[in-house]
Amino acid sequence: MSPRVSAEYKAKKKSELLQAAKRVFIRKGYSQATMQDIMEEAGVSRGALYAYFENIEHAYLELLQHEDREDLHYFDACDAGTSWLQMQKWIAKQQKIIEHMDQSLFLANSEFFLSVRRRAGHDGVPYLSNRYSELVAALAAFFQRGTDRGEWKPRLPAEAIARYLVSFIDGLMIDTAHLGADRTEVKEQLDTLLFSLEELLYPANDE
Repeated sequence: MSPRVSAEYKAKKKSELLQAAKRVFIRKGYSQATMQDIMEEAGVSRGALYAYFENIEHAYLELLQHEDREDLHYFDACDAGTSWLQMQKWIAKQQKIIEHMDQSLFLANSEFFLSVRRRAGHDGVPYLSNRYSELVAALAAFFQRGTDRGEWKPRLPAEAIARYLVSFIDGLMIDTAHLGADRTEVKEQLDTLLFSLEELLYPANDE
């Protein structure tokens, strides 16, 4: 019984450290953050932090993977409401993130991926490729599941719609980071996205 408890404790402690690291990276960005900052934010010793993360880069990658898992779980099968309602809620979540970019990891992400590209042979770029592929696959599966349930009748292949959605959101995030939410008119853009997705997916309740 104790090994299971120990594993649960470690998972809980790692999650707590990642949340502390997230606050640091949001506040200081990637390039200015240090392991000492995370230690102080989490209120732990050096040994306690290094038991989970080798260095600041390792901590950041672990945080990104943790955030990715949470995002991908959003598209798991859900009995509460329709797939279209689930999609609308996800778009609303993206709007909140984009409009409050100073409270997200987006700017720190830009610093992180710029730094890893400068180092030949580093595995940071494959991470980006894997993340893109996993998100597209999760969305495509989500669209296909809704189709199989008869909730919508897509006018294009599920994977094509998934790639369109990912590119739209990523592009809007990049533009807003450079120009500001007022200039890019985030809400209007996302309303347009919902309109186009409704035309592409053709939810059953629109018949």
